[in-house]
Amino acid sequence: MNFAETAEFNKNLQGMCMTNEDIVPGFDHDKDDSLKIDLKRIDGVSNGIVLSLTGYIDTYNSNSFQKRVQKSIDAGFVNLAFDCKGLNYVSSTGIGSFTTFLKMLKQKKGGLVLFEVQAKVLEVFQLLGFSTFFTIKSNAEEAEQHFMSSGEISSVYFPQIFDCPICAKKLKAVKPGRFRCSECKTILAVDETGHVFLG
Repeated sequence: MNFAETAEFNKNLQGMCMTNEDIVPGFDHDKDDSLKIDLKRIDGVSNGIVLSLTGYIDTYNSNSFQKRVQKSIDAGFVNLAFDCKGLNYVSSTGIGSFTTFLKMLKQKKGGLVLFEVQAKVLEVFQLLGFSTFFTIKSNAEEAEQHFMSSGEISSVYFPQIFDCPICAKKLKAVKPGRFRCSECKTILAVDETGHVFLG
């Protein structure tokens, strides 16, 4: 290997071995043993980062969770993808944290995606009526593609698949606006954040 090849190899090796502190200084100062978070930059997505969650989020550790994610946002990461395959439980307080991040990121022209969400965690989102507010993808590739598809704010939330609040028929909105349910003919409206309400 010549000098240039060695330098490139070392640079790539350093990129693969980056710690949370290398990506977001001070990130691990507020860590809690009940929730492990590992950071990884998303290649090709401006200001994008994956936060891999392992453990649970409840009333007792949600403050620590919020502080750590806030540090990521303050560090300039506004496109957040949460890898939830290791997240075993989330309380209503934890879902409140995700809602706070979503509002924050919207103001900063960013977005939030959850992927590989366990069925029991997804059920909590659905029971509390929050599953339609969040973009939920099957895997990391879909989450990354979601951010890369468009730079517009609405692309963070659309297309939106949701249940009609009247007849529960699965519906799809590709953009904000008013439309009629194909089953019960109820007029519905979807705002720019993907929130569905009677129109």
